[in-house]
Amino acid sequence: MDLLAQILINGILLGGLYAIMALGLALVWGVLNIVNLAHGAFIMLGAYLSWHLYTYLGIDPFLGLPMTAIIMFTLGYAVQRGLLNLVVRGPMFNTLLITFGLEVVLTYLAQLAFSADFRTINPPYAGNSIALGPVVLPQARLMAFGVAIVLTLAMWAFLLRSKLGRAIRATAQNLVAARLYGVEPRHLYAVTFGIGIGLAGAAGGLYGTVSQINPYIGAALTAKCFAISIIGGLDNPFGVLVGGLFLGIIESLAVLYIGATFADVASFGVLVAVLIVRPSGLLGKTA
Repeated sequence: MDLLAQILINGILLGGLYAIMALGLALVWGVLNIVNLAHGAFIMLGAYLSWHLYTYLGIDPFLGLPMTAIIMFTLGYAVQRGLLNLVVRGPMFNTLLITFGLEVVLTYLAQLAFSADFRTINPPYAGNSIALGPVVLPQARLMAFGVAIVLTLAMWAFLLRSKLGRAIRATAQNLVAARLYGVEPRHLYAVTFGIGIGLAGAAGGLYGTVSQINPYIGAALTAKCFAISIIGGLDNPFGVLVGGLFLGIIESLAVLYIGATFADVASFGVLVAVLIVRPSGLLGKTA
């Protein structure tokens, strides 16, 4: 039972990290109808940016998250404004091709810049843990989980309460009506994509504190973010959080009972089951 409790805690902490990774993808997908296949590559870039801030400037990876998010937001805004806005209302296949090509380019640019060596962000507290009876909580994972919860709540409040958030939701629901109220879609699309990439950059910074990074982690992370967005639903950030926690627990239990090799098989098996039973996601709105 102690082992099971530890596995469940590990799954919850892992799921929180998964959720913040997927939050930006779900936002862009839900608002712009763009399935960003380069999302994992942006997470990778955020991880390397956080690594550089810590290694060369001595900025703690958690304290450096706002700086990482702002830099990645600027990059995302430029990509959407200069590239994706050209095809944002075209067939989805066009955006899939462009974002796939972008993922390949970013991966190989990262390899040229950073080499293929594995790197980690190792602040002084990286090996610390907190014991709660028989359960051990790794401090870095616990902090990453806390940041994930805070960012999810902040995104929910932003979309629901702020003027810009309401404009984003209105544009997603009815573009024509939003234009009649003075919304400028090209700028709003770029802001939305920038926010999604800013969240991806912050997630990369968190990922680098708990796992190794290299230029090729992007494709696998994109697949997990895609699965989480489907499982949780695209209607609200809490659905993404639930999807991330659900996937993290499933993977941890799979590692315990059937082996680490089958963790991805179990998680994507759950994705197929959710699509069959509830296509709108666990917390998605049904028709």
